[in-house]
Amino acid sequence: MKEHSVQAYIVPSDDQHASEYVAEADKRREWISGFTGSAGTAVVLLEEAFLTTDGRYHLPISPNAQQASKELSSEWTLQRYGLPGSLNLRGSDIDFNPIFFGYLVIPVSSPPTVFVNIDQLPQATYAYLESNGVLIEPYDDVVKYLEGVGKGLKAEDRVIVPSRTNLALSQALGLDKLDICRGPIGDLKAVKNETELEGFRQCHIRDGVALTRYFAWLEAQLHSGARITESEGSDKLEALRSELPLFKGLSFTTISSTGANASVIHYQPHPTDSAVIDPEAIYLCDSGAQFLDGTTDTTRTWHFGTPKDEEVRAATRVLQGKLLPSSPSHLFICADWDETTGHIAIDELVFPSTTTGYLIDAFARRALWQDGLDYRHGTGHGVGSFLNVHEGPHGIGTRVAYNDVKLKAGFTVSNEPGYYQDGAFGIRIENVVAVKTVQPRNDFGGVGWLGFERFTMVPISTKLVDPALMSKSDVKWLNEYNAEVREKLHELVKATGDEVALAWLERETRPLVAV
Repeated sequence: MKEHSVQAYIVPSDDQHASEYVAEADKRREWISGFTGSAGTAVVLLEEAFLTTDGRYHLPISPNAQQASKELSSEWTLQRYGLPGSLNLRGSDIDFNPIFFGYLVIPVSSPPTVFVNIDQLPQATYAYLESNGVLIEPYDDVVKYLEGVGKGLKAEDRVIVPSRTNLALSQALGLDKLDICRGPIGDLKAVKNETELEGFRQCHIRDGVALTRYFAWLEAQLHSGARITESEGSDKLEALRSELPLFKGLSFTTISSTGANASVIHYQPHPTDSAVIDPEAIYLCDSGAQFLDGTTDTTRTWHFGTPKDEEVRAATRVLQGKLLPSSPSHLFICADWDETTGHIAIDELVFPSTTTGYLIDAFARRALWQDGLDYRHGTGHGVGSFLNVHEGPHGIGTRVAYNDVKLKAGFTVSNEPGYYQDGAFGIRIENVVAVKTVQPRNDFGGVGWLGFERFTMVPISTKLVDPALMSKSDVKWLNEYNAEVREKLHELVKATGDEVALAWLERETRPLVAV
């Protein structure tokens, strides 16, 4: 390196074609570092060497971390990327999002520098950053700092900046010095480690208790003749959540919507002038919470009276569609055309690891398309771990950007198809799921296969399901899901002493009979 005046040598995991899977001859990062993990980048400096990789290789209890420690020699230092990843900090500068305003600069051959409002920095956090070799500077000094960096750059030097970097920072560095890209931080943050995944499991169970108590309370109030506004319902749900362990606040403004308001996808009730919830109309509630161990986002649709046939059919299509051949001209006869679509289709989907969220979106819409229906939003968005409820870079939807990101094990994403009849009603069913590795019967192409693990534990209404539109396997899925909810929530709801909620949970998770 000295002979060729090279200060840093970067060895990525992929090959010259950016392939996810590489030939033996192209495993350069593995060769130079000895680390055989699936993700990581080696950075070799004149006096030291680093391996940067994601959170799977940083947990003391993780076998992967033991693998990394064992495979790297004492000459190597194991690190990880990212402001949330490297620093593992949270804040409260933006409502509903446990984040803080700041910038992180990571030079090649000197300590990283974080620019924050120092007056807001607790002493313990200050000491934590210093102990990890992170320099701390005032938030307002970042432009001056970057101007100095820009002036010191050589003709061949480059600075990698995220695509959303503002113009002032870009100009401070010098526009001709920038490589603008999505960057690795968001991609690495999106892959949740086992501790984060377990946090998702536990916080969704706790959140399910609050949602169960809320829906039971609301139904009882409405049946007693009480007038409950959408906003009052939202406030009651927040109060129930606030009783839960590790609760830190809501993850977004609750969508509590009755009747025609439910057809407005991102409806928000006015705090002092919202509609009274009508027991003879659809009620849609989309809500979420922030917990120290995870972030939740759940939508359920209910009817506390007698739903109309068109509402039941639409809700069934959102949940699950049974598609028959569209005409008798098909060249085959099928006694039971049993094709899973809708919410269940995404939940049960098995797909190759080369698949993007853009490619699987149609699975969620197909039953609706059969009836000439659709919805004007994506099927799923990434979800942070005690971070933003909307997290990229992945998602499930028709946005072309979703076709740039292959789904990976550890990604957390929502599954939320819907239907909205303008001025009448809206239907949405939303669970949070995680991408996981699965082992199907075969492994065509040797690419590896993926599926989903669901986290959300809240009953799905059977009143809004038409069994005649459901196959036996559809009904089986719904019954097994509601049974799982009952099993995981029963003792926790019972422990609250809320007998109304306990009876409601038992009733709403009774099996649906197939026809």
